[in-house]
Amino acid sequence: MSAVSVEPFLRYSRFEKPGYARSRRKAAITVTTAALIKSPSSFNCCCSLIPRRKLLSNASYFPFLDLHRVKTHTARASSTDTALVESTNDVVFKETFPLSRTEMTEGKIFVRLDQSKAKEKEDQWQQLTVGCSLPGKWILHWGVSYLDDTGSEWDQPPENMRPPGSIPVKDYAIETPLKKASEGDKFHQVKIGIDPKSPVAALNFVLKDEETGVWYQHKGRDFKVPLVDCLLDSGGGNVIGAKGGFSMWPDALASEGKDSSSRSKDPKQETRKVEGFYEELPIAKFAVIENSVTVSVIKCLKTAKNLLYLVTDLPGEVVVHWGVCRDDAKKWEIPAAPHPPETTVFKNKALRTVLQAKEDGNGRSGSFTLDEDLVGFLFVLKLNDSTWLNCMGNDFYIALPISSSIPALSGAGQSEVAPVSENTVGADQEVSHAIYTDGIINEIRSLVSDFSSEKRQKTKTKEAQESILQEIEKLAAEAYSIFRSSIPTFLDETALESEATEAPKICSGTGTGHEILLQGFNWESHKLGHWYMELKQKIEEISSLGFTVVWLPPPTESVSPEGYMPKDLYNLNSRYGNIDELKDLVKRFHGKGVKVLGDAVLNHRCAHYKNGNGVWNIFGGRLNWDDRAVVADDPHFQGRGNKSSGDNFHAAPNIDHSQEFVRKDLKEWLLWLRKEIGYDGWRLDFVRGFWGGYVKDYLDASEPYFAVGEYWDSLSYTYGELDHDQDAHRQRIVDWINATSGTAGAFDVTTKGILHTTLERCEYWRLSDQKGKPPGVVGWWPSRAVTFIENHDTGSTQGHWRFPSGKEMQGYAYILTHPGTPAVFYDHIFSHYQSEIAALISLRNRNKIHCRSTVKITKAERDVYAAIIDEKVAVKIGPGHYEPPSGPYSWSSKIEGRNYKVWEAS
Repeated sequence: MSAVSVEPFLRYSRFEKPGYARSRRKAAITVTTAALIKSPSSFNCCCSLIPRRKLLSNASYFPFLDLHRVKTHTARASSTDTALVESTNDVVFKETFPLSRTEMTEGKIFVRLDQSKAKEKEDQWQQLTVGCSLPGKWILHWGVSYLDDTGSEWDQPPENMRPPGSIPVKDYAIETPLKKASEGDKFHQVKIGIDPKSPVAALNFVLKDEETGVWYQHKGRDFKVPLVDCLLDSGGGNVIGAKGGFSMWPDALASEGKDSSSRSKDPKQETRKVEGFYEELPIAKFAVIENSVTVSVIKCLKTAKNLLYLVTDLPGEVVVHWGVCRDDAKKWEIPAAPHPPETTVFKNKALRTVLQAKEDGNGRSGSFTLDEDLVGFLFVLKLNDSTWLNCMGNDFYIALPISSSIPALSGAGQSEVAPVSENTVGADQEVSHAIYTDGIINEIRSLVSDFSSEKRQKTKTKEAQESILQEIEKLAAEAYSIFRSSIPTFLDETALESEATEAPKICSGTGTGHEILLQGFNWESHKLGHWYMELKQKIEEISSLGFTVVWLPPPTESVSPEGYMPKDLYNLNSRYGNIDELKDLVKRFHGKGVKVLGDAVLNHRCAHYKNGNGVWNIFGGRLNWDDRAVVADDPHFQGRGNKSSGDNFHAAPNIDHSQEFVRKDLKEWLLWLRKEIGYDGWRLDFVRGFWGGYVKDYLDASEPYFAVGEYWDSLSYTYGELDHDQDAHRQRIVDWINATSGTAGAFDVTTKGILHTTLERCEYWRLSDQKGKPPGVVGWWPSRAVTFIENHDTGSTQGHWRFPSGKEMQGYAYILTHPGTPAVFYDHIFSHYQSEIAALISLRNRNKIHCRSTVKITKAERDVYAAIIDEKVAVKIGPGHYEPPSGPYSWSSKIEGRNYKVWEAS
């Protein structure tokens, strides 16, 4: 029945026609989503569907399938349908929303041991083949056990056993990708050659799907493939060859750590090589299925009614559960008849309409006629009784156009639409801004009323009051951003400058907004044994360079000298110095006006004692926890707590933050550090390991000035090449920040990764996303993005992900001129780059660039990127040519280096 047919949505690319991209940005009507925060002070927040909408995703707490990691895609109407619609009507809104759902698919894994056909020698080699029939990016994480080795079940195999493409993991395992032998093969597989002269007794492995991050085991334990017959009856049920099923272990193995379990073996026992076998086991995988729904709103110029068209590529029967509302309260109502075909009334509260199959058989569609006095259209999609699709845990809400926003016909029956001029677009944008900001103002008034009424009743907690005030600030900042972007260029900007230059102090997620962070150590700093004393000599210099915050290394006793394997949290005598030296260092930084962050490792902790099974999971010191403090799904440490709320770090017991006694102790510890040492805030290590809501609990208790979390995972690649669209990656970081309710920022790993490829391949177009914004977290939630180009893990002597050599200053020219909170690495500031970095810091401070500064990208091409920040600073990086545009400002060059240049407006 739909007058508009929609093709499957298309991803933006750098080859997209600029005119088409601009036409989408000129939509005059915005969409409003109700963002539900899981907190005592839940509220509805009005926001348009720009990337900021993604900031409030708490979908994991709702019974609906969610729209997390949302990407905006383009939907194109066919030429016939477009002509039909535009001939008599005015299209006022059109948007495509991605839909994500999961379905279980089943397959099998096989393990085969046979004589190798590739080795024609007197001593015939054996060949072990592991394969999987399900699609995915499969990785074999494996190690070996040696004869007479009682120290560990996992060791690295000999070099001649490692297939091409294998990567060592620490000193205990290997990771090898599974590949198809040819395009038509059903199985992904890997083949491992086994030397008959090798002392290898068994091969242990788990299987990982990199697309989902899920790890698969055999009956809850590592797969064990015995190569000698004495291990065939080793028990445990995980030995390949025994009949049994195949289980999935979602949160099981990070890429660090070593299995601490051991097995006793009798070295005198006679051993014979296993001749061969073949075994298949069932495997089940939850696959993410991507679909979309496109909503178009058309103003019928003859009837003045709103025509809403809904098209989706979802398969099978799709029911729209829908209603309308007459005001901003978004209260569901049933509209007056007529209703679409196959519509039924649900409990006198909503309507349910079965979408009709499209003529081409690809998807479903429906049309809805709505009176002009209605404010909004609300809906969710129902696939079956247990599968509902909504918008980030909330109902879809489509704001309908008000009558005044639609131009009247110049003559009755007019069927031709006048071409749209730039002036017309400007007027439409003004209406859009007015609708949007009016909604924000109404939300602010509602929140203030709620705050005031509750305050009078003296029942509102301090936490709830602060939450409401923070949300008011977010809404006000969003409204101001829209207001500023809509101001005509001929207005006097001096009146606005005073408002834009100061970012108010909000919470620990932002500090004052003007912070410049220095990482005050590298991976080798512990080797001096007196790092605190060494750093104390540089306080004057650090302060004079313009840094406002310094991040110090982990202070606690640690199994590893670098501090990231903490043991007794109250013992602050570390390889960096003792507690008195630390207190003196912090005091001296404070004397120069520099705040200090402590590196808090909350995800894991090394134990003091073994349990009855010989596993290290009993803790000593002041926090003498038992194995209830360890998560249950880390098989290496036999925890009796609940399942982990994040990814496991297998080098040490992962702490169960759901335990009340654990949270109480950690809050007391953080408060003690604040009082005893004088820390002003926290750098939080490996926050992927536990839910961000626990972080909020710790930050609410310790009330830091500033806090930032390390949420580091892999960016999106296709055939080894970095994808232009990194929305899914930055969405995961934003989701974590949102789980903390914005009380913490996060390192912008997305921006670092994009800068890597941009500079290595001279592809500066990557620095603009599909909407013309910065492509990292700084483009979505700049006030919570801590930008950086290097740290102790990525650079220093570890070099896990080193920034392109010789191009560091291009990276610093980018992060020190853009919004977000920039972080500078110790190795860079105390190097030949110091004078250039210092000049950039001075320029940032002089122009009062802050974490919410506005960015206008003026050029993003193959060999050059350029942007104007707060209309005060222009920057270009790359070998290509660029000069700031002439206009109301004159630009003067202030800083210039290898392939970068910065100007100031005057």
